[in-house]
This record gives sequence, structure tokens and C-alpha cells, in this order.
Amino acid sequence: MNSLPGIDPGAEQRHDVRARIAQMQQRLHSASLGFRDPPPEPTTCCGRGCHGCVWEGYEAALGWWFEEAQAKAQG
Repeated sequence: MNSLPGIDPGAEQRHDVRARIAQMQQRLHSASLGFRDPPPEPTTCCGRGCHGCVWEGYEAALGWWFEEAQAKAQG
């Protein structure tokens, strides 16, 4: 994945990220490869730009999820 979500991404970016997640899940499913669900999107961001924002953790977890999913899909 070339572009991961940024800190508190906008709605358009979230839409794109969700689409990429769905594509990866479909790719794994089509290859009959079971894989864990991606991390859930944060629901508790206060919007104040905190250091350690929940979006930072989500971005990191999603990046790891994509790396592991890609490795599984490549066999």
C-alpha cells in the first residue's frame, strides 16, 4: 500500500482506505486464504491533534495488517 491513512483522515481518504481494505479482503477470500479482520477505525478521536492520537495507532496497525495480508496473499 503506497498511501496509508494520515492522522484523522478526511472522509474521502477513509473511503479510499476502506476500498483498499475490501480489495485485499476479496483477494484473500478469492484465494481461499483465511485472514484476520483489519483493525477497526477509531471512534474516540477528540479532534485536538493530540500526540499519540488514536489515528496514529490505527495507521500503524493498518500498515502492519496490509503487510501481513500481502505476505499471505503472495504465499
